[in-house]
Amino acid sequence: MNLKQRVFQKEDPKQYQEKDIHLTRTLRTRDLLALGVGTIVSTAIFTLPGVVAAQYTGPAVSLSFLLSAVVAALIAFVYAEMAAVMPFAGSAYTWIRILFGEGLGWLVGWALIAEYTIAIAFVASGFSANLRGLMASFNLSLPASLSQPMGSEGGVIDLIAAVSMILTAILLSRGASETARVQNVLVVLKVMAILLFVVVGATAIHLDNYIPFLPDYNPDSEGTLGGWQGIYAGSAVIFISYIGFDSLAANSAEAINPGKTMPRGILGSLVIAVSLFIIVSLVLVGMFHYTAYEGNAEPVGWALRNSGHPVVGVIVQAISVFGMFTALVGMMLAGSRLIYSFGRDGIFPKWVGQLNRKFLPNRALLIVTIVAVIVGSMFPFDFLAELMSAGTLVAFMFVTLGLFSLRRREGKDLPVPSFKFPLYPVLPIITFICIFAIFWGLSGEAKFYTGVWFILGIIYYAFYLIRTRHRTV
Repeated sequence: MNLKQRVFQKEDPKQYQEKDIHLTRTLRTRDLLALGVGTIVSTAIFTLPGVVAAQYTGPAVSLSFLLSAVVAALIAFVYAEMAAVMPFAGSAYTWIRILFGEGLGWLVGWALIAEYTIAIAFVASGFSANLRGLMASFNLSLPASLSQPMGSEGGVIDLIAAVSMILTAILLSRGASETARVQNVLVVLKVMAILLFVVVGATAIHLDNYIPFLPDYNPDSEGTLGGWQGIYAGSAVIFISYIGFDSLAANSAEAINPGKTMPRGILGSLVIAVSLFIIVSLVLVGMFHYTAYEGNAEPVGWALRNSGHPVVGVIVQAISVFGMFTALVGMMLAGSRLIYSFGRDGIFPKWVGQLNRKFLPNRALLIVTIVAVIVGSMFPFDFLAELMSAGTLVAFMFVTLGLFSLRRREGKDLPVPSFKFPLYPVLPIITFICIFAIFWGLSGEAKFYTGVWFILGIIYYAFYLIRTRHRTV
């Protein structure tokens, strides 16, 4: 087999059924909903509404959340059909490898490595910042060298971020079913904390803070403030809030009856998350003028304390801090399954894809944890955010294009799912354009580093091909 044939050879889906047969199917719809909501509704809901309102949209921040949600919903439709047809570990990487071949599959997988690793680090960094804010309420603090990433305000390592990732890995090493029980409890508590903020915060709303709802565009402001330009720029930043739903697809091989549970989990968790994001953003900008949230890393807790509800503020912040573990669980679970799939397929060393006596991919989990601890405890929060969005959007574009190949094979070598993306092929084309538009709205720095990341991935794949050129596939 020559090089070109190797790169574009499409995998037989039956091989993945055999490779993943030892992964135990234990996740039900409610478990997937908890994983999805827990992953999506994480650090972002307690930080981004205030930040985006101050820098981009004014009181109309909910419109940016809604615009991003529409695009995320379109992508979720694609993921729901893909996961129902091909419920294998590795999600988009495995799907594209089946549909387009090993080469493009690897590029998508390489993008997902960036997403999951950075997402774990991003959430851990946010968890650390909020926990330190909560500790400050009780006059407790860590030295700067142990509370900031290297090179940031005298920091050496973010110790809380590192410990939170290690504890999450220990929990995950016990298995998906045990993790799901803890996850379900934490998600319920986190949703209750959000609803408590909404109810209490609504009593402090001043209608004058909504006027004008959409400020006029100000080209002289830092960034893009006001007008539909601000809504668009804000949606590109906010999109990071919704990408957690794709982590569910990485757990398809451990879902019970994935043809039904995966679409329900993916779409259901997104609907719940979107509703919570919009409600929180409307209440937040109604409590104080949007300019008050400029540079505020904890707008929800700050708004409650400064509106005369300090006790509620501490309660909400305490629950939300520990509720952030749910996002760590979801992203680390997905990341470990992705790394496992690389070992399973031989792109990474075979030992990476081996399961332990309980049929868990804990070697892959160990690798994800080590890398995420290094990234999350050494790099600043804002640097991680845009890099995560860029890599994810590239993967989304590939998966959306993959839907056209999928439809040609459904009913042949792939099953016909009970759920299908509506208004095919017009809506998938619109989806691709929307994803590209959001990617284009990211900063030049994020796009540059994304390009560097893909160049590194291509170099690794070239060496992999050279190393295995003697093999017959």
